[in-house]
Amino acid sequence: MAFQIDGARVLITGAASGIGLACAEAFAARGATLILSDIDPEALRREGARLNARTTIACNISSAEDVAQLAQEVQRTTGGVDVLINNAGIGYLGAFEDTSIAEWQRVIDINVIGMVRVIQAFLPAMRASGRAGSIVNVASTAGFAPTASMAAYAASKHAVVGLSEVLAMELHDTPIRVTMVAPGIVNTNIVKASRNLSPGIRPAQIERLQTYYDKKGCAPDVIARDIVRGVERGVPLVRSGPYARLLCTMMRLSRRIARRVAINSSRDIGFLAAAKS
Repeated sequence: MAFQIDGARVLITGAASGIGLACAEAFAARGATLILSDIDPEALRREGARLNARTTIACNISSAEDVAQLAQEVQRTTGGVDVLINNAGIGYLGAFEDTSIAEWQRVIDINVIGMVRVIQAFLPAMRASGRAGSIVNVASTAGFAPTASMAAYAASKHAVVGLSEVLAMELHDTPIRVTMVAPGIVNTNIVKASRNLSPGIRPAQIERLQTYYDKKGCAPDVIARDIVRGVERGVPLVRSGPYARLLCTMMRLSRRIARRVAINSSRDIGFLAAAKS
């Protein structure tokens, strides 16, 4: 039986830009009650007003206090959620040897522990309600088939894959479904923030990467549309956007071939030196 989105209370983290904002627009178009959260309060207020969101709450998911306040405010204003979309996260580009332990900890704390905090804050009430529900965890194709210069990011998204698989098993006999999302190449600001680049990344590399994203990537609304469909159908994995299905399948069939493709791609965008003759 399809999940009914019309009237469902949908909480989206990282909702003020990129995939999160596109999800807010897509779910609003289907009649959902929007509960939006983001670390940027100004952008959140602006987009929340535009989309007529029921509730907007600024939240840094790396803060246990912020997440607790988010859960309390959502319970107070809407009585809970039916769909939880864990989208908030950061990218990070940097060769392994150029990535400090502090940056590893920051990426893991936001992309993994932050997601865990949010799920722990909302899952008990979702289960207690007895209602059909959905938990959507946005991972990445990098969680299956990464390229060079993204060790910390890829590791965090691998962790989201494992978390989602186990959570789906533990909720199998409940009315709550878990959907993992593996976006491919998407044009968002995730690769543009200087805070998310190691000191070893040069401007020329970023320029080449952005050109690659502009040429090969898709708009966030493509991913959002597939997420809506995934929630409706309760599918366990949404592979969306350019190369997502191909790379995930290739890694499963032949890790050697998938790695060779990733190495060539990394060289094309300047994140690996050309092979020596």
